[in-house]
Amino acid sequence: MRTALITHPLCRKHKMIADHPECPERLDAISDRILASGLDVAIEYKTAPKATLEDIARVHDQAHISRVCEALPESGLAELDGDTWLCPDSMKAIERAVGAGLLAVDEVLAGKLDAAFCAVRPPGHHANQHSSSGFCVFNNLAIAVAYAQQQGVERIAVLDIDVHHGNGTQDIVRDDPRVLFCSLFQYPFYPNTAIENTDSILNSPLPAGSDGRDFRALVEQQWLPRLVEFSPQLIFISAGFDAHLEDDMGGLSFVEQDYVWFTEQVIAFARAHSCLGIISYLEGGYDLSSLGRSVECHVRALAEA
Repeated sequence: MRTALITHPLCRKHKMIADHPECPERLDAISDRILASGLDVAIEYKTAPKATLEDIARVHDQAHISRVCEALPESGLAELDGDTWLCPDSMKAIERAVGAGLLAVDEVLAGKLDAAFCAVRPPGHHANQHSSSGFCVFNNLAIAVAYAQQQGVERIAVLDIDVHHGNGTQDIVRDDPRVLFCSLFQYPFYPNTAIENTDSILNSPLPAGSDGRDFRALVEQQWLPRLVEFSPQLIFISAGFDAHLEDDMGGLSFVEQDYVWFTEQVIAFARAHSCLGIISYLEGGYDLSSLGRSVECHVRALAEA
């Protein structure tokens, strides 16, 4: 599959308090691993464009956008919520994090790419229309979904594999029957969202200690049948890798091969059902070694399919 990694150096400019797990080194771990593994020769690299406030307003209300812009400090750090901070350069990173998904949609819809991985930060899946939370300022993926809809895509599936529930994305797409939202997550665990399931929302909670066998059963028994029924034209992945065994931000026990298997299942489905493409967005993943290895395996599975 024609696969690109979309990123931008400015995504490293967003910084929070010392020793915060959502740090610039996350992107270094990914790029270092892709280079060391030789995967760089099998993929394209694309530079994330700068998104505008109008792009962000596709899913976020003006009050939230203004709150973020006004909170940007001239120096030092400003607390945005209980675990998210802004630095003077945060908006430079945010603009590229949002812009990566817009470029991915354009490239896929133009037939230039089959898949894209957006290696950007800050992440987005905890941000809803009205507020930031969980290290997330704006919902990068949800903005890209709304953009794809504006380009004429009628049915979109969002598959969230982060150890934490994608509550922000769920809030944004809850009432939109054109989007199927599937989320697996450790439960009970942050953000402690009430579990709901509707015709377009499929939540799949997992107890602490769940491993790849549980992951595979969940996908085969719950997600794939719903995907077949929904028949999406475009697939987005909220690719959090903090469900990895080595990541102490959660208590699930996935390993790299589980992410490979999942990616292969998504690819097989996309091909069998003539999907336009797969767009994957980095969310969580805070143990640097397992993050780099997991992203390499995920992107390699896309590129070598």
